Amino acid sequence: MTSTKAKCKICRRLGTKLFLKGEKCFSPKCPMVRKPYPPGKRKKRRTSMSEYNRELREKQKLRNWYNLREAQFKNYVKEVLKKRGRGKEEQGKDAPTLLIQKLESRLDNIVFRMGFADSRSQARQLVSHGHILVNKRKVNIPSFEVKKGDKISVAESSKKKKIFQEIATKLKKKQIPSWLKVDVQKLEGEVKSLPTLEEVAPPVEISMIFEFYSR
Repeated sequence: MTSTKAKCKICRRLGTKLFLKGEKCFSPKCPMVRKPYPPGKRKKRRTSMSEYNRELREKQKLRNWYNLREAQFKNYVKEVLKKRGRGKEEQGKDAPTLLIQKLESRLDNIVFRMGFADSRSQARQLVSHGHILVNKRKVNIPSFEVKKGDKISVAESSKKKKIFQEIATKLKKKQIPSWLKVDVQKLEGEVKSLPTLEEVAPPVEISMIFEFYSR
């Protein structure tokens, strides 16, 4: 598991706030606010990079944004490039949209987007520990692909846990994406549709990611 300090160094190294620490990322204590330069003993200026390094940086941004290991992330990219335009669902969609929809459909991401967790890493733990149900069935696989119409809920036996009892208060500060519906009282939500690339607005140039894996 990536430590607290390590997560902050990822953002500083990539030069982009990836919101890996939940609420701390919105506070003045965020290291990206206090130290907006790469980690190291001395304050450094960001130097110009080669095309390869720019592509690598964009890949690292999106991979860390979704809290994925390299092998997992690479598989998503390769799958999109292979299946693009083949199926009925994919027709008319470009590769960046398909990739983002795949990543956003992960169960751990949905749990995070619904406000049931402060970060994707925390959402991943909640799923792995069996606190989350999909259509009333326990699913402990973070990468589980959620479909349109699926209902996500907190297991009855888990609702008394402090993290879930605080959700109602936390959701007052959080805007739930329009493609999701959440019932705070019942601690459940539903996937109304797949998000568009514009709705997700990832902090990267996705085309460069495809260029990186096409080398």
